[in-house]
Amino acid sequence: MKAKNNRDLATLIDVLLKLKTEKALEDFLIGILTPKEIFELSRRLEIVRLLKTGIQHQAIAKKLGVGVATVTRGSRELQRGHFWWVSTK
Repeated sequence: MKAKNNRDLATLIDVLLKLKTEKALEDFLIGILTPKEIFELSRRLEIVRLLKTGIQHQAIAKKLGVGVATVTRGSRELQRGHFWWVSTK
């Protein structure tokens, strides 16, 4: 990631960490994201959740109506240690 992107990410992280309540986080997300972006983020989290249950990539792609490449990206990030906090429930 480039230096400017690191600063941008650091700024975003700083803002998110300041949001202490579920309502504050909800207000922030609704204010900054479009409904489609919220849907896409939720779907990507669902991909990770399903990957953690052991469902095959093709089955996840079909179930969620996404490309196998999108599922594979989630799998790769999961293997890199990201999404350790995502529950399978």
